[in-house]
Amino acid sequence: MAGPRWATFDCYGTLIDWNGGIRRELERLFGVEAAPQLLERYHEVEPQVQSEAYTSYRAVLSHTLERVAAAEGLQIPEGEAAALGGSLPDWEPFPEVPDALRTARERGWRLAILSNSDRDLIAASQAQLGVPFDLVVVAEDTNSYKPSHGHWQRFFEATTAQRDRHVHVAASLFHDIAPAKELGLTTVWINRLGEDADSEPTRELPDLARLPDVLDELVSA
Repeated sequence: MAGPRWATFDCYGTLIDWNGGIRRELERLFGVEAAPQLLERYHEVEPQVQSEAYTSYRAVLSHTLERVAAAEGLQIPEGEAAALGGSLPDWEPFPEVPDALRTARERGWRLAILSNSDRDLIAASQAQLGVPFDLVVVAEDTNSYKPSHGHWQRFFEATTAQRDRHVHVAASLFHDIAPAKELGLTTVWINRLGEDADSEPTRELPDLARLPDVLDELVSA
């Protein structure tokens, strides 16, 4: 008898609107005109911070904000150093995500989150999603950030999932698709920004609307 089908997900940028959440805080702190450039630099700096000695994701958010502001010659308003971590619990899912996750569950898929986050932050985001997950692995559990393989190692240890019945779904080529490919996993790249792939995924989608059908095509029940 075939084992259970597992779909694992990155959370921020895939399920939760990470760019939108950070951009709103950058606009609030530094103004609408400055926010696009700051967001672009944020994308560059955060992986650098995550590659250093492990610290909580709340600290990563604060350290990255500090470095981005300093690089642009800006001063973070007094008392706002932790603004990104404070706002994260209110970041919302992309519109199609809850229904897609519910449909996948109804079709028998087990769902897991593998996130570069902290336990308390991911709990808030799960509440936003409103869909139960069978397992959640965060950086706090592994003391490492993707693209390190620790999240996947912990997932397979906890589930003994069959690799040929597992699909990883994510928006980040760097953090998720490339390392999952290194592990020989089936991947679905959620390409919301119309980017070009430098690490070829198994399948590519613009959002999660068709994901349940694609998952069924990749792994039969």
